[in-house]
Amino acid sequence: MLRSMYSGISGLKNFQTKLDVIGNNIANVNTYGFKKGRVVFKDLYSQQVSLAGAPGTARGGVNPKQVGLGSQLGAIDTIHAPGSAQFTGNTLDLAIEGDGLFIVGDPDGGERFYTRAGNFYLDAGAGDTDESANLVDGEGRFVLNSSGEKIIIPLSATSLSVSQDGIVSYVSKDDDGNNVLDTAGTIGIAKFNNPGGLEKVGGNLYKESANSGAPSVDVPLSEGGHGAVKSGSLEMSNVDLSEEFTEMIVAQRGFQANTRIITTSDEILQELVNLKR
Repeated sequence: MLRSMYSGISGLKNFQTKLDVIGNNIANVNTYGFKKGRVVFKDLYSQQVSLAGAPGTARGGVNPKQVGLGSQLGAIDTIHAPGSAQFTGNTLDLAIEGDGLFIVGDPDGGERFYTRAGNFYLDAGAGDTDESANLVDGEGRFVLNSSGEKIIIPLSATSLSVSQDGIVSYVSKDDDGNNVLDTAGTIGIAKFNNPGGLEKVGGNLYKESANSGAPSVDVPLSEGGHGAVKSGSLEMSNVDLSEEFTEMIVAQRGFQANTRIITTSDEILQELVNLKR
């Protein structure tokens, strides 16, 4: 059977995967904190027709003769370039200017996740006291501070603010009725040596993998490059529609070209079958 037919089949599979990734990128163009994917191809091994020959005194060297056998999937990368910040005016809508990620999950040593989507809320305080509320994400996971603990805010707080350093402050009244400024903790910002190695688990969440490295949390924001917290804004997806549509056209034409290879190879095989009649 012709090698070109199998090469065309490998190309079809790869461009289908590329279209799948592009489709997912476009579907999440308005997903807060979404990071787009990128497909990288690489060639398969090549069949050796003849080896290279070393140059001698009477004759020069000869290059090797090899026939490639198609392409394969090299990588599906997650591009952690920052998205643009959209102003919302909501104090608990937080965006990160930098490379860090918010930490959500179980404060008691359970599973923890990481996210760039900072649409946070205050719950009714279940599990604590009736006089306090927890800072949570849209699915009710606790937003953790730099020590891995919950961020608890009294229900009596009259105002709430989040600084660029991630410090959550609130104003409450003392026993004499005077306004008192207090802090509820610092929002934890994690940084990974290889953020591209994080594993997507859905819901705008990532989890640590064997190749992401352990998160660094306790380094000050200004020194560790974790990023500054921007209150009242949310980070948009970093998907560029013009780029995705261009990549879609390239993938479509590549898919069509590989189908043409299969069609041409089939026509040649048909001619070979019809040689004797």
